[in-house]
Amino acid sequence: MNSKFYYAILSAFLLIFSIQMVNAQSFSISEDTIRIDEIVVTGTPVKVNRNSVPMAVSVVDQTQIEESNESAVLPILNGRVPGLFVTERGVTGFGVAAGSAGQISIRGIGGNPTTGVLMLIDGHPQFMGIMGHPLPDSYVASDVERVEVIRGPASILYGSNAMGGVINIITKKQNTEGLHGNARLSYGSYNTQKYMGSLGFKKDKFSAFASINHDQTDGHRPHSDFNITNGYLKLAYNFNEHLSASTDFNLAAFDAADPGPDTLNASPGQEIDITRGYWAFTLLNEYDKASGALKLFYNFGEHEITDGFHSTDHNYGINLYEAFNLFKRNTLTAGFDFMNYGGMAENTFAMNGNGILFADTTISEFGLYTFTQQEFGKLILNAGLRYQHHSVYGDVWIPSLGFSYGFDKSFTWKGNVSKGFRSPTMRELFMWWPNPSLDPESIWNYETGVSKAFFDQRLYAELTVFMVEGDNLIVNVGPPNGYQNTGEVSNKGVEMALRAEATKQLTLDATYSYINMESPVYATPEHHFYLNATYRLQKLQMAANIQQVSNLDNDPSPLVNKESYTLLNAKAMYRINKHLNIFLSGENLLNTSYEVNRYYTMPGTTVFAGLNIKF
Repeated sequence: MNSKFYYAILSAFLLIFSIQMVNAQSFSISEDTIRIDEIVVTGTPVKVNRNSVPMAVSVVDQTQIEESNESAVLPILNGRVPGLFVTERGVTGFGVAAGSAGQISIRGIGGNPTTGVLMLIDGHPQFMGIMGHPLPDSYVASDVERVEVIRGPASILYGSNAMGGVINIITKKQNTEGLHGNARLSYGSYNTQKYMGSLGFKKDKFSAFASINHDQTDGHRPHSDFNITNGYLKLAYNFNEHLSASTDFNLAAFDAADPGPDTLNASPGQEIDITRGYWAFTLLNEYDKASGALKLFYNFGEHEITDGFHSTDHNYGINLYEAFNLFKRNTLTAGFDFMNYGGMAENTFAMNGNGILFADTTISEFGLYTFTQQEFGKLILNAGLRYQHHSVYGDVWIPSLGFSYGFDKSFTWKGNVSKGFRSPTMRELFMWWPNPSLDPESIWNYETGVSKAFFDQRLYAELTVFMVEGDNLIVNVGPPNGYQNTGEVSNKGVEMALRAEATKQLTLDATYSYINMESPVYATPEHHFYLNATYRLQKLQMAANIQQVSNLDNDPSPLVNKESYTLLNAKAMYRINKHLNIFLSGENLLNTSYEVNRYYTMPGTTVFAGLNIKF
């Protein structure tokens, strides 16, 4: 094992030990406490205490999301979730096709494009039916209550694409009686404009929430302009204390341009025109001895690129699960899910303008799973098994086993062994040097970690050590062999998170991750450190964060290129009254020159100003 790995583990344990030995009287604390017992729904389908989940779970809450003033969700996660990294290429907008960003990596698992990390909205899978990856521009922050991230395989519960981890976006629901609204307007460098408006209404058992967002920018390079309009609607009704239903609909339309590599005599890339949408319906039941849900979802999209590529795709399905408390301190969950995904892809310019059809087909898969949790005093054991059937490759079995031990209410030790898998996409099976004989990718993840709260939960620290092994990842070896199950992965590392309320005014958040990779993994840094400080003084709030990224593989080609950089961002917000606040932010204040995607230089110092309105 690499000596740096030993050093990182030792440093992490010394940090925990040092904090434990600090004299409590020398640490200035505030009256508010840090919540370490968040209710999560990603660890298991039912609501449980986060400390009871054997997997490593991170929660980014509504306060962090709103104070970021970001319009997109994924940039908010960068740094705040240890082990997770998201690529970017400009002021705003990720794009698709060549030169795009928005690649997601958790512990070095993700892929290019991202097919190894599963995006969920309220537990509904989100990925393009043809390519098998999410489109990050579709996920806007104004609709989000919180984001829950499983840092490691969750295939036992969510099936394909959850091989490396899960990002579950929990949408907002209006909980306050009456009519309430929010609006945000901001303007910044490179003629970047962001507008957001939302309304929430609740009366008795009925609630509604709606939002609209619009972003546009000229971009920091020629031919890097971007604009998007996104609309969202959610309706919910509580029939009684045991039964509730909700339905939501989202539609996003965006245009993006690829500026091309920032090299001598390089030509700009293609322009894209994309429409993405989804509809979902959820019926929840909650009783003393049983709780569960029926979920229906339908994702759809149309993509047009100026090189002639055109596609339509879909991804629809059903999730059904129920958790039973039949025995003392035991929860048994049984579930079923089905998905059908695919679509049509063509190039209308090919064959002298006659066009060529790449594929027009669908794939289906279904899974059956059971998951149990049993308490034995301070010890909680978790075990599960999934059976998955795929219409092309056949069957796969997915086991998981874990434990959680609470030394006391503030000190928890966890461990987990789980298998993750990813089904081959329609693209890999049927398009561009296809291989219909592909097997699913699979990995084994081994992890253990501790979490500890200090000083009446005003300081919280978390440490996780993990190892990921896999040897049948799908790799495009080029024509004529195309896609093959020849890829290997062997990653090990350390993840740390720290949150402290140092005074009534000052809050500190820090994360660090170290990933040792036998083979370099695109969009994964070896070291990633993040520190944020927020200071509140009456109506003024100031925040600053620093992010250090080291040895990032920023080139998706076989040529390995390492990038290291440091970013400093700052923000000030002033509350004029309970309805209005104004903010000013600066990003990359060190004017660092860096590339998250190779040959796509990121902007230097940028400045944004705006206002938030609430009523």
